[in-house]
Amino acid sequence: MSRVKRSVNARKKRRSALERAKGYRGDRKSSYKRAKESLLKAESYAYRDRRNRKRDFRRLWITRINAAARQEGMTYSQFMHGMKLAEIELDRKVLADIAVRDPETFRRFAERAREAAAA
Repeated sequence: MSRVKRSVNARKKRRSALERAKGYRGDRKSSYKRAKESLLKAESYAYRDRRNRKRDFRRLWITRINAAARQEGMTYSQFMHGMKLAEIELDRKVLADIAVRDPETFRRFAERAREAAAA
């Protein structure tokens, strides 16, 4: 059976890991073993936080909509219920943007939601 020489691939793997760990502190950037450990942790955090980012933004949008709705004398849930009854289909991202950038338009949405909820 022929012999397998692995040094090229092994070196490539180590170099790749050390390049990805560039910018880390201490031995984490220069020692392959420490860099590998740090990368495993960093990649698990990155995977987790790509999902958490979606939750965080939804929480932010809801907070902004709630604040704007309360300025119009409604709670968040009353506002969203009225929007659904008024058949205004805007997602929370757009509503939060309107609440921050264009309070007059948000005020009109709140009026429509209030009328729909009252009817």
